[in-house]
Amino acid sequence: MPELPEVEVTRHALARHVEGRKVRAVDVRERRLRWPVTPGLARLLVGQPVRALDRRGKYLLWRFEHGTLISHLGMSGSWRVHLKTAPAPGTHDHVDVSVDDALLRLTDPRRFGALLWHAAARGPVEAHPLLAHLGIEPFDPRFDGHWLYRGTRGRAAAIKQVLLAGDVVVGVGNIYASESLFRAGINPKLPARRIGPARCELLAAAIRAVLAEAIEVGGSTLRDFRSARGEEGYFMVDALVYDRGGQPCKRCGTPIRKLVQGQRATYYCVRCQR
Repeated sequence: MPELPEVEVTRHALARHVEGRKVRAVDVRERRLRWPVTPGLARLLVGQPVRALDRRGKYLLWRFEHGTLISHLGMSGSWRVHLKTAPAPGTHDHVDVSVDDALLRLTDPRRFGALLWHAAARGPVEAHPLLAHLGIEPFDPRFDGHWLYRGTRGRAAAIKQVLLAGDVVVGVGNIYASESLFRAGINPKLPARRIGPARCELLAAAIRAVLAEAIEVGGSTLRDFRSARGEEGYFMVDALVYDRGGQPCKRCGTPIRKLVQGQRATYYCVRCQR
């Protein structure tokens, strides 16, 4: 599933082609995504300039004067940029958005993504039900160890599950949670409420560092993800624990263990993480 780094990589690649440009055409070939694509999307968007392309958690926000188009990539979705001529749409190419000099194509094999319109008259898009309960952005200056410490008090769930929940800090997906916890030396099974201020500071710093590094190298490609330019992400090349079950820890040599938490794979070192 594309997580924060993959969505940020996508945002950056699209923004240079859409920000300040007018939408010239919209072609919705398949409306049946996780939620039906908003009807009449062409009528809403054609002729309107894109003011900004932002990100909130794993959602892309196409901001217009009269509202915001909310895009989620689901399990296997991606936006691709075609600058001159686009190939004929394939079976899984569901939506095209044409701007002044580019065609942006939404591909979603599993149809678990979303493309929804939020009118400005309904208030700020941040109040939309999909966005309203998201936690703080990890690169927000307010996010630090103190924030993480306050947010985990009273939470008996394992710290990895709390990170994945996204209500304390948003965007720390499965791969990046395992990697961040390893760097901070924290066992992923440890109840969140048992982590003290000093270790919360280490974890907050690790989260920011891991996500920043992932964005720098284009995110992670496990199966489906490609950037808007069709490029793979290379974060997994240097992963310290994720998908390395049974292999020696790169710090101490102890075999990396794999366990399942909330139906998601977790990887950690029993010696380095306490």
